[in-house]
Amino acid sequence: MITFSSTQNFINKIIFLILTIFEKFLLRFNLVLIRSTPCLERKRLIDISYRAWDFNRYSSLEFCAQEIIEKKVPGSVAELGVYEGTFASKINELFPQKTLFLFDTFQGFEKKDLEYEDKMGFQSGGQKIDFSNTSIEIVNSKMKFPQNCVFKKGYFPGTASGIHDKFCFVSIDTDLYLPIYEGLSFFYPRLEHGGYIFIHDYNNKYFTGAKEAVRKYCSENKLNYFPLSDVGGTVVITK
Repeated sequence: MITFSSTQNFINKIIFLILTIFEKFLLRFNLVLIRSTPCLERKRLIDISYRAWDFNRYSSLEFCAQEIIEKKVPGSVAELGVYEGTFASKINELFPQKTLFLFDTFQGFEKKDLEYEDKMGFQSGGQKIDFSNTSIEIVNSKMKFPQNCVFKKGYFPGTASGIHDKFCFVSIDTDLYLPIYEGLSFFYPRLEHGGYIFIHDYNNKYFTGAKEAVRKYCSENKLNYFPLSDVGGTVVITK
């Protein structure tokens, strides 16, 4: 006699076998199935399912936000390198009571930053990618709490002049060596204890200056960081 329990176990084993074979097939193309967190036992602060292709980055953002909220870490939040504001919109949603500073040229890469990449021999996808198709209006339209946003258009760190805030969360996504190094130089000293800085593209073969900037700053200041296994190869620095 076959019981319900044994039948269900058999079905589960078949499903697991099928998924295992499918995952092995996907790995040939450097793709993976998304794994959920069934032991979390709490509702997610934001919906991250629509960013399935970059699940690890958005999931890690949500986890860090929960830590900041539970520990009541003070400070504002910021993103340097906003582009169209997709990641920034989630920062805005996760921190509805905090000011969100948004730094970007909103005109694409600066010529002198690209010239420095060439001078140093960094691989730079910026020579082929145009990030100028954005605007403050486009970004602001994506914000759940637009009243919290402070836009700083222009070349960083000049656009940070007069800002004396401390920060609990910062995203640096400028791709290139100079703005990443300048971003760390500005934000890390202003990072509250218990805060986080995400630096995108550290493990991105198309923007090799990102890794050099992070390593140089962290070596100079005796800092450690944790690499995320997300699409862009983000690293996380905390204090």
